[in-house]
Amino acid sequence: MKRFECTRFAIDSVAACARPSRVKGLFCLMSALVLLTACALPDKPTRSLMYDFGPGALSSAPATRQALLPALAVDDITTAGGALDNMAVLYRLGYADNQRLRPYSQARWSMPPAQLVRQRLSEQLGQQRTVLNPREGAALNRSRNVTLPLRLRIELEEFSQLFTAADASVGLIRLRATLLELTPGGEKLLGQRRIVVQRPAPSADAAGGVRALTAATDAAIAELDQWLQQQP
Repeated sequence: MKRFECTRFAIDSVAACARPSRVKGLFCLMSALVLLTACALPDKPTRSLMYDFGPGALSSAPATRQALLPALAVDDITTAGGALDNMAVLYRLGYADNQRLRPYSQARWSMPPAQLVRQRLSEQLGQQRTVLNPREGAALNRSRNVTLPLRLRIELEEFSQLFTAADASVGLIRLRATLLELTPGGEKLLGQRRIVVQRPAPSADAAGGVRALTAATDAAIAELDQWLQQQP
């Protein structure tokens, strides 16, 4: 029973017990007061729904394909601000106040967006090359007579559901990628690319935003992969 309906029923019960023609005695009044007190208790909080990008690849890529492209050390993805450092599913009302990020109250990511994007990135790029984490890349950098991997740094600048109208929205991701060559003398800049991708949301809610952001992330990774393959 909803709280309003519960309270209304309890008040009616108290009034019924107090009517001279329908006196139910002290027990009736006490029961009605107990019901009214119960209605005042806060509702049990609803558990937030948890989202990620899905199970990913369901089969492993042939190991021989990893030798086709140079090895790549992918740093932990940084973010442009604190809003992306938590697990909230964020949205903007572009038609009302597009400078304000709002979190869905009953939806969250399984991990911060930067970690989700890096996990997806490593999975996708790893189908055609060896992908190393920062520690593995640093270990190789200290080794001698080893071909050092290229180093990829990414800053996640935007990761939200953008509403263009009350019933229309897109998943928007914006990132900046920097590719570096590791040399015995230090890092050498090879190139930098800013990628902006948006994909339509199938519904105007958190679930629709998650699906749109997943599609936008995959498209951004595909664009990034194409750019990486064009680098010397």
